[in-house]
Amino acid sequence: MRYIPHTDRDIEAMLEAIGVERIEDLFDQIPRQLLEREPLDLPPAMSEPELLRHLRALAAGIEEGVAFLGAGAYPHHIPSAIPALVGRSEFYTAYTPYQPEISQGTLQAIFEFQTMICQLTGMEVANASLYDGASSVAEGCLMAQRVTRRKRILLSQGLHPEYRQVVRTYTGRSGMTIEEIPLTPEGRTDLDALATALHRGDGGDVACVVIQNPNFFGIVETIEPAAQSAHEAGALMIATFTEALSLALLEAPGKGGADIVAGEGQSFGIPLSFGGPYLGLFAAREAFVRKMPGRIVGQTVDHANQRRGFVLTLATREQHIRRERATSNICTNQGLCA
Repeated sequence: MRYIPHTDRDIEAMLEAIGVERIEDLFDQIPRQLLEREPLDLPPAMSEPELLRHLRALAAGIEEGVAFLGAGAYPHHIPSAIPALVGRSEFYTAYTPYQPEISQGTLQAIFEFQTMICQLTGMEVANASLYDGASSVAEGCLMAQRVTRRKRILLSQGLHPEYRQVVRTYTGRSGMTIEEIPLTPEGRTDLDALATALHRGDGGDVACVVIQNPNFFGIVETIEPAAQSAHEAGALMIATFTEALSLALLEAPGKGGADIVAGEGQSFGIPLSFGGPYLGLFAAREAFVRKMPGRIVGQTVDHANQRRGFVLTLATREQHIRRERATSNICTNQGLCA
């Protein structure tokens, strides 16, 4: 939007409307010694073309390098089609349908998103997204507690430290306890230490084991033996990730025995944006579908005309059902990111 200054007549009309004679009268409450008496020593104003040339000259001196910061936020190429599609009114005005069946296009887009996530993770059902990777992992731990009715969580020290912090925040009032599993000198989760922790005490109080792959240090973990140990102890295996594109290169977590897969989807066309909003991905086995957080879109057939249709199959969040029965408080704004 261009800046168009007020004319003298505009200013006079506004002052008359509020009953003030001069602009200076608006600042009478400020002590005079604090008021600036002289104009700031600034160079003359530039015209718009001059300003654009100046900014381009400054930008030309910036040396662009490869970003190695990582830790869950990556500057990937974003195809031009993505901002063009997101900017269409049918997406950004109908992405939170409270009467969902009238927004078939939105539901179809979410259904296709869920299908893609299931294919990448090797799982049977995925939801319509969560806030970000950290909250997805925390929601996975709470879901594991609902499924197993156990109170102990084992987190690999290869899990992103901020994810571990968020898990502690989410579970802090639920009576759950958290134990961290150390890494081997090679940087992988110590499976012997994991087995010991799983069978400590009565060996029946662990709700889930959480391992990131690739882990925070960039090391590729082996999910299958960890999942086997977890299942032998009656616990669930949660596989997580911060780089979603790794799902296309590594073996799908579901094939490695994961029961829940949760992670960050920023890589799929979302700009860095100084830290957000990002996108939480969440998938699980169909047996646990009624314990899952968030919304799940399903496909059905309209019996009146035998046409394919889409419905909001499950929405166990507090905006749809009683708060005490909700599985999460996920807001619908993440649907646009998905």
